Amino acid sequence: MQQASLPAGEPYEAYIGRTGCVPTRDNLHDFFNALVWLGFPQTKARLNQLQFKQLQKLALESGPGAYRVGNSRGALRDAATIFDENGMLFIARDRELVNALIDRQWSTALLECKEQFGRSYDVIIFGHALLEKLVRPYAAITGHCLPLIDPSFTLPLARVAAHAELDQITASLLSPTTSTAVFFPVPVLGFPGWHPTQDAAFYENEVVFRLASRKKVGQ
Repeated sequence: MQQASLPAGEPYEAYIGRTGCVPTRDNLHDFFNALVWLGFPQTKARLNQLQFKQLQKLALESGPGAYRVGNSRGALRDAATIFDENGMLFIARDRELVNALIDRQWSTALLECKEQFGRSYDVIIFGHALLEKLVRPYAAITGHCLPLIDPSFTLPLARVAAHAELDQITASLLSPTTSTAVFFPVPVLGFPGWHPTQDAAFYENEVVFRLASRKKVGQ
């Protein structure tokens, strides 16, 4: 359906939850959003369901038909939006590389262990805004990864065949208690083979591959 059909004053997520229709504009951003809906319908529906329930609570507090969202979206809606727009699925057989990336050991995880990409772990871009950014890629583009860890995963992924299973798993992980803490950031072009120059100097660029924050002594 066209974006113009969205009633004035009704949030985008509330309209989807109420009608089952997704307002869509004629642009690249919404094109990628439609593709993700087709590839991961259960996860997209779950994200919308979580957002819609939060908006319904706001409507009850604000009066019939009113949505006084304000500046504070809350932890759940923040997490749902970040994953919807900028998320990635990080599929792994164990937590070793996940822990290394959380600790921002970039060279260890992405350069020294590059042969493990497609063998011990794989990634799928989920966020439609992230897909749009990669049309004109630059080094600092960062995705928010949701880890899916299971020793039984068959890698590399047969992407079409694996989507239904991954969709179900991802949707099951999203709950009313989900927060941004479940994601970890990774500069997307750091994944092996995703950039033409991936030597030691590439991963030492601290503007892109930021170091882990260190607490001061006594804190």
